[in-house]
Amino acid sequence: MAALRALRPFAHREFRVLISALSISIFGSGMWAVAMVYEVIHLGGGPLELSLVATAASVGLVGFVLAGGIAADRFPQRLLIIAVEGANLAVIATVTLLAMLNALQLWHLAIGAFVLGVGQAFFFPAYSAILPRILPAGDLLAANGMEGTVRPILQQAAGPAVAGILVAAFSPAHAVAGVAACHFLAFGILNFLNRHAAGGPGTDGVSPESSGGRSFLRDLREGFTYTVRTPWLLWTLIWACLSVLFLIGPIEVLLPFVVRDQLGGDSRMFGFLLAVMGVGSAVAALATASFPLPRRYLTVMVVVWGLGSLPVAAIGFMDSAWLLGGAMLIFGVTEGMGTVIWGTLLQRRVPRHLLGRISSLDFFVSLALMPVSMALAGPVAEVVPIWLIFLVAGLVCPFMAFVAVFAARMMTDEIENPLTPSASETADTQPDSV
Repeated sequence: MAALRALRPFAHREFRVLISALSISIFGSGMWAVAMVYEVIHLGGGPLELSLVATAASVGLVGFVLAGGIAADRFPQRLLIIAVEGANLAVIATVTLLAMLNALQLWHLAIGAFVLGVGQAFFFPAYSAILPRILPAGDLLAANGMEGTVRPILQQAAGPAVAGILVAAFSPAHAVAGVAACHFLAFGILNFLNRHAAGGPGTDGVSPESSGGRSFLRDLREGFTYTVRTPWLLWTLIWACLSVLFLIGPIEVLLPFVVRDQLGGDSRMFGFLLAVMGVGSAVAALATASFPLPRRYLTVMVVVWGLGSLPVAAIGFMDSAWLLGGAMLIFGVTEGMGTVIWGTLLQRRVPRHLLGRISSLDFFVSLALMPVSMALAGPVAEVVPIWLIFLVAGLVCPFMAFVAVFAARMMTDEIENPLTPSASETADTQPDSV
């Protein structure tokens, strides 16, 4: 029965089309994560240059994610998703051509990363908002669990592993070419989404509450006000914002150099570690989707996230790939479990006409410090030992998780607001408890 619960969304054609395209696209994104790192190194870059390219992507994401959320509530979500995939294809194809011609420069990678970040800013709110329109409420947890399963397997495991092999056997340019092929296939599949099925009746995914004559600032203020007045939402985002500041920069920018300098590894070892994290996240996501939400869904989500950050504190002391792999496995398991619960909470407790904006605020608030984290990681590593950076990151996040649980009174809130099927079916018409 648990396995059948996780597979229920596949009974719907639109979900099958969407998840197929998404799977291919995120596999390409996983390849890009490794190909980009070693393309920077191939061009003579180090931590500072990698920080620049990574920061460009996060700036594009953070700078446009609020606009992306409003667009998801105003415009056809199907068309937004297709347009983003088309833009991804254009960017990666251009980088591939420049790399094959030996004309690629670091500033090309930075600009390409920025455009990809902008695309993510429009994709994620549209994807979050389209799911409740193509699936019944009872299938949302399973759909988020399936996305949470295929994403780490393909983006954090298979994609990086394949890219690492291509880089080692051929060159970073060949790995980038593989990324372009993935986005080409995903773009083609997305065009099979049914125009009317992938949105509200006759609207192609446009919420009637958000269409027609409303200003950008008014839409933004409405979503911001709802977030501030909803303690569980506000404090989860505060914790996420701080965790991004302390974790993203070290993991994204410094981990490749830990592999190289501390373990004597190469691109294959780096890809392996990302794969271990991805497999753990995938297994946890599938397990979470196979059972009902826990009664203490808020407490479980935040505490699991916080405790999962503890192994990061030891990364700077590890001299074994197996120990580092264990730390990444624990981090991945807890990330996968918490992310599935979080995505389902947004879709079941947030009114549907606000879902695009709340999803974008989720990304904005939780990722607002990503550019800072990326930009600081390289320079800080020049003056502070890497082991100390990881130690602080791994200790601050669990502490803040427990603060969030008590500050938002999550243990009381989750009992007063049980996520029963009947409640989920009326989430788009009744205001959330504040």
